[in-house]
Amino acid sequence: MYRLSTFMLFLALGTVFQQSHGIEVNVTDKDNKLCLYANLMVNFSVSYEVTGNKSATVKFELPLEAETSGSVCDTTTSTLKLDFGDGHSWSINFTRSGKIYQADTIVFSYNLNDTKLFPNSTSNETATVTVKPHIINVGVDTCYSCKSDDLIEADMVSQTLSNVLIQAFVSGGSKSDNLTTCAADVPTTTVVPTTTNATSTTTAIPTTNVTSTTPPTTSTPVPTIPAPSTGKYNVTASDNKTVCLLATFGLRIGLLQNNKYEEMNLDPNVTTAHGLCGVNISDLVLVSGPLTLMFTFTNDTKKFHLHALNITGNTGSGVAFSEANTNLSLWEAAISSSYMCNKEQNSTITDALTLFTFKLQVQPFGVEKGLFSIAEDCQADAESFLVPIAVGVALIILILIVVLAYFIGRKRNMSAGYESF
Repeated sequence: MYRLSTFMLFLALGTVFQQSHGIEVNVTDKDNKLCLYANLMVNFSVSYEVTGNKSATVKFELPLEAETSGSVCDTTTSTLKLDFGDGHSWSINFTRSGKIYQADTIVFSYNLNDTKLFPNSTSNETATVTVKPHIINVGVDTCYSCKSDDLIEADMVSQTLSNVLIQAFVSGGSKSDNLTTCAADVPTTTVVPTTTNATSTTTAIPTTNVTSTTPPTTSTPVPTIPAPSTGKYNVTASDNKTVCLLATFGLRIGLLQNNKYEEMNLDPNVTTAHGLCGVNISDLVLVSGPLTLMFTFTNDTKKFHLHALNITGNTGSGVAFSEANTNLSLWEAAISSSYMCNKEQNSTITDALTLFTFKLQVQPFGVEKGLFSIAEDCQADAESFLVPIAVGVALIILILIVVLAYFIGRKRNMSAGYESF
C-alpha cells in the first residue's frame, strides 16, 4: 500500500512537472545523437479580422503534440521548428559564435483558414510574424533557463514564453546540467544603508581617466570613427531559392549606455544575413558575432518603409544591450523600386541608439532576377544635385543678361551713328 501511494505521488508530481514545462523536444543529428534540447511553454494571442468589418482575438497555447520534423542542427546554426494544428508552425533559430550562442529570430506562421482556431475569419491566408527573442549570451555546454514570462509582441500577435529550458548546441549527445539563467529569474538584493552617530569625514574621491567618448550634447551624435565598409546582403525565398530581398550599405551603431557613448562599425566580412520575405512584411537579419540586427519592412501595397529595428549585442566593454523601435518610418520608396541614399544618414532609433548608414540601397519587395529596381533617391541626395543645378542656372541667367546687355548697347550705338550721319 505504501509503495502504491508512493508511486501515485510520483506519477502526480511527474504530471505536474510536464504540464508546467510544456512541450519537451529532443532533436537528433545524422548520427542519432542529441543535438538540440528544448522544454518550454508558448502562449499566443492573435487578433484577426472577422465578418462585419470587425476584429476578434483568440488565445491558445503551443500544443504538446506538435511535430518537430523541420528541426535541424549544425555546428554554428540550429533551428527548432514545431508544426501543429491546421497549417500552423513556430520556430526559433539559434547561431553560435565561439563559446556563446543566442536566439536570432522566432517565426510564427498561422493559417487564418483554420475555422476551428479562427472562426469567421475574412482571410484564408497564412500570416507570418518574425520577432527577436531575448535570449543572448548563452554559454556553450549550458542550458538557457528562464521560468519567468517573456512577452514578445509584434503586429497583431503576442507570444509569451515561459518555463523555458533550451540547449541549442548539445555536445557529446547529452544535455548539460549547467544553466545560463535569464535576468528575470535572478533575484535582486536591496542594500539598506545604515546610519551611525560617528563624526563624518569627507574624503576626496580619486578620479580615473576613462578612455571612452562622452555623450554628445547635440541630438544626433557626431561620428568619431572612420566610415564603415560597405556590405552586400540578400535574403532568398524558401520555396524557390530566388533572391527576394536586397540590401547594400555601410553601417555604424552609436550607443549611449550609463552616460557613455560609443560607436561600432558593422564588418561585412564577418556578418551573415538571413531573413524572411512576405507579401506585406519582410525581415532582414544580420548576425556579426554577438551582435544581431533585425530590420522589418512593411508595405501598404504602394510604398514600403523600414517599420521596425531590433538590435541586441555587447558593447566594446562586454556589457549586454538590447534596443528596439517598432514604429519607424524610414527608407520609404514605391513597391516597384528600391530606396537609395549615397549620403551619410543619421537616424535616431531610440534615446540610446543612433544608426549611421552609408551608400545605402535596399529593396525588400518585388526583387526580380536578383537585381535592384530603379532607385528612388533620398532627400539628401536630391539636395546634393540641387546645388550644382542652381549654380548652373544662375550662370546661364548671368550669361543671358550679359549677352542681352551687349545687343541692347550695340543697337543703341548703331542708332546713334545713323542719326549723326
